[in-house]
Amino acid sequence: MADTAVGAKTESGSDPSRRDFIYIAAITAAAGGAAALAWPFIDQMNPSADTLALASTEFDLTKVADGQQVTLKWRGKPLFVRNRTPAEIQKAVADDGASMKDPQKDADRVKPGKAQWLVLIGSCTHLGCVPTFGGGDYGGWFCPCHGSHYDTSGRIRKGPAPLNLAVPEYEFLSDTKVKIG
Repeated sequence: MADTAVGAKTESGSDPSRRDFIYIAAITAAAGGAAALAWPFIDQMNPSADTLALASTEFDLTKVADGQQVTLKWRGKPLFVRNRTPAEIQKAVADDGASMKDPQKDADRVKPGKAQWLVLIGSCTHLGCVPTFGGGDYGGWFCPCHGSHYDTSGRIRKGPAPLNLAVPEYEFLSDTKVKIG
């Protein structure tokens, strides 16, 4: 019986290394074809460009005077950007130790060195109504639908709302521009 060397042909006349290469090439081509067919289905699950555009927004802070607030629409919700007066900031800091349903310090709700700018999602945490500024017992926001009172830092102080007005992710791009989201 003769020994077959590597790369030598077998009795049937086929080369084992060539056969292995053909199998591997066929499997690789089939996997590439399957991936090419599957990619459009996977890619369509990514968010569309208009959805990605709504994920964040930039706002020019020079449009908001001292003691005023602007309401923007962001991700389908109202967004409050408030330029707080020194008196509002002082009142909010003084109330840090007050009894609250959702205790949070004013400094935790604003960016360091930018205490005058308060950015909040303007939906009452009770049932999602939009509170108005300047009403209520604490000089902040008041939800007329069910009577929730928020202070000048957007913290719940009285009424049925269980949580403070939410603070979204935001960063200051410059002294006059903020990016939300």
